[in-house]
Amino acid sequence: MDKETIINELNRHKKLPYLDYRLKEETEDFTKLLFHTLFDVNTPVAENLEILEKKFSVLVSLACWELDKPCTKVWDSYVQTLPGILERLNLDAEAIVNGDPASLSLQEIYMAYPGFYATAIYRLAHELYTRGFPLVPRLMTEYAHRQTGVDINPGAQIGKSFFIDHATGVVIGETAIIHDNVKVYQGVTLGALYVAKNLQKTKRHPTIMSNVTIYANATILGGNTVIGENSVIGGNAWLTASVPPNSTVFHTSEVRIKTASDV
Repeated sequence: MDKETIINELNRHKKLPYLDYRLKEETEDFTKLLFHTLFDVNTPVAENLEILEKKFSVLVSLACWELDKPCTKVWDSYVQTLPGILERLNLDAEAIVNGDPASLSLQEIYMAYPGFYATAIYRLAHELYTRGFPLVPRLMTEYAHRQTGVDINPGAQIGKSFFIDHATGVVIGETAIIHDNVKVYQGVTLGALYVAKNLQKTKRHPTIMSNVTIYANATILGGNTVIGENSVIGGNAWLTASVPPNSTVFHTSEVRIKTASDV
């Protein structure tokens, strides 16, 4: 094919006229500035809120394609939630510093813990998600996913004092519900038991009650699966059914001593 034919073929196969990657880049800039506005002592709040509002209007112009949905009004209600989000994030940070013997200070949590960063971006994205503006929150949590290895869908519901230790590899699905004072370790998956498009509007992911600890690489699946309060789920456990309160669930390891016949 000659150059002109190649260009024509590429344009013919571009089936998504709204696939404007400026939205991805602008969302990442918005997310970084929003995080700094909440936490960085050198970032002026009043000035930055005005900048954030302008950046948000750009996101609306790129992502709000349905004229009957007044996305431009989302910012006014969203900005009012920021003090409450910050309050919750401070509780998350306190839960980490109180629950991790390796932590040295709250400053370390805010600046060096990827689990806290992923939780922060999730909480900021979730409030936008609940306002019917789903694409930008999804891009926000994907940005955090790329930075931390933690994949939290903005539709998930997470209570107070949430702690992700070591981060990397954690997956929390869209309809997961996590209550207060829950701690999860690296590699934990809160996922769907099976995937089908007609289940989009149903609860597909588990419910984790308060004061539960889930250790590394545990997998908990299914919308009807409930982990009762005060339970401990051991590493590498695989659960597709509910667990009563105050339970301990563990993966049984087999230890086999090598003998001469094995050589």
